[in-house]
Amino acid sequence: MAENTLQYDWIVKITGGVRRLFAKAPDVFVAGDLFWYPVEGHPEIRVAPDTLVVFGRPPGHRGSYRQWEEEGIAPQVVFEVLSPSNRVGEMSAKFDFYRKYGVEEYYIYDPDPDGLELSGFLRDGNDLVQIPIMHGHVSPRLKVKFEMHGDGLHLIGPDGKQFGTFEEVALAEELASQRALEAEKRAEQERKRAEHLQAELDRLRREGKL
Repeated sequence: MAENTLQYDWIVKITGGVRRLFAKAPDVFVAGDLFWYPVEGHPEIRVAPDTLVVFGRPPGHRGSYRQWEEEGIAPQVVFEVLSPSNRVGEMSAKFDFYRKYGVEEYYIYDPDPDGLELSGFLRDGNDLVQIPIMHGHVSPRLKVKFEMHGDGLHLIGPDGKQFGTFEEVALAEELASQRALEAEKRAEQERKRAEHLQAELDRLRREGKL
């Protein structure tokens, strides 16, 4: 569960952005803050990634992700958004969990303005190996581009659209709608001017002045 509004906004931004990318895919499950149980009969073995993505499983509502009920498919991509209370030991345990149970891509982001750190890991055999440079990295599974700027992380989908919160997406859509309306008004004004000019030319021709 998110511990502050900044962490919550980022969980929503990442989870919602990935869901948008795969909204029409019949075989991609995306969830935020959902318990993942990889081993049947062992409820103590569990973790709740801030965002998890599973290719090969249908979308839909779940109370948790029980891997043995999902054709044994482990989440391939997970994100963790750090909060001030995250401890080194806790994050180390999560890393070991993801490495052991088959995660292919693991991304960690600290959105604190005093931190703004981004790390990523890719599977290499039985290990998760750190990505040396995250700026410009493109997720092999998601095709999402990671960029670090002065204001923090920018996630850009293969469609060129940047991930945003509900408010940011709504504002971007509103601005796009305003721009489209203004362009339509300008086009209408140009059409009327052209019609007026043509009418004047026709009048001058009728009067023999041209």
